[in-house]
Amino acid sequence: MQWLTAALLAAFAGYLGAWYLGMLEGNFALLLFLATVVTGVYWLAERLYFLPQRRRAAQALVDAAAQRRAELDRMGIQKVDVDVEDGRARLLAQPWWLDWTAGLFPVIAAVFVLRSFLFEPFKIPSGSMIPTLLVGDLILVNKFTYGVRLPVIHTRITEGTAPERGDVMVFRYPPQPNMDYIKRVIGVPGDEVAYLNKRLTVNGKPVETQALPDFLDEGTMRYFKQYEERLGDRTHRIIVNPEAPAFVQGVAEHPHRNLCRYSVEGVVCRVPEGHYFMMGDNRDNSLDSRYWGFVPEKNIVGKAFFVWMNFGDLRRIGPFN
Repeated sequence: MQWLTAALLAAFAGYLGAWYLGMLEGNFALLLFLATVVTGVYWLAERLYFLPQRRRAAQALVDAAAQRRAELDRMGIQKVDVDVEDGRARLLAQPWWLDWTAGLFPVIAAVFVLRSFLFEPFKIPSGSMIPTLLVGDLILVNKFTYGVRLPVIHTRITEGTAPERGDVMVFRYPPQPNMDYIKRVIGVPGDEVAYLNKRLTVNGKPVETQALPDFLDEGTMRYFKQYEERLGDRTHRIIVNPEAPAFVQGVAEHPHRNLCRYSVEGVVCRVPEGHYFMMGDNRDNSLDSRYWGFVPEKNIVGKAFFVWMNFGDLRRIGPFN
């Protein structure tokens, strides 16, 4: 078993190494699921077979020592230089290959359940959600608000509530579903969303905005126009670069592209059933639904709601809109 275990651990380490070096595209959900299954099998084997076997061996050692002591007592020999407890402890100790499998199962299983069904941590890698989320923010995503989904296969098993306009949502990037993206929900099924000349309109009604002081992006050391935008009864901040063109450059061929009309002023889209229109709060620096289309319901990961750490600025910790 130790050689099989060494091979399995080497395979996991090789996968992680290749992922880290960019030699393959990793799937952490699948890796965590497999780790839970493999360590769970070892944990069951430990409880049902290996541990009872070690206990029997330890008890046999104790019984043999007791029998020997009794025989020596009959011979009148009182002093015995045998450390039974030390030998018993060695027999009961888990070997290394069970320490690294069965011993890790409770921790791995707890992480798997928390990450798959309750809360999942993410790191913000880009500035597309500035000023709401900054590069380096470590956030938590609620995995049950929109319905609990099975890991790996992503099948929804509880109904949950539907995403609403203004929600900050994590989803699997439609052109490359093994990547997670984060944007704000702008349009829900049936909505007509227009972003023309950098003004947002939903179902023919301009979205209310209020000018705020310019925003300093410390990453680029540039100032941008900042506004407070209201979607429904919630507000959030956005930034706009007046120097960027209004028209959408480099639009990809995507499903339901026929529901979008592109012009020099921007884009108008009708959101199909079971899909959502997403945009970043950094409106002129966000690769979003304007470029690659709608997010299908099956791609939803969860609702982002809390910054739990930013090592560069601890003031960032807390909830956000």
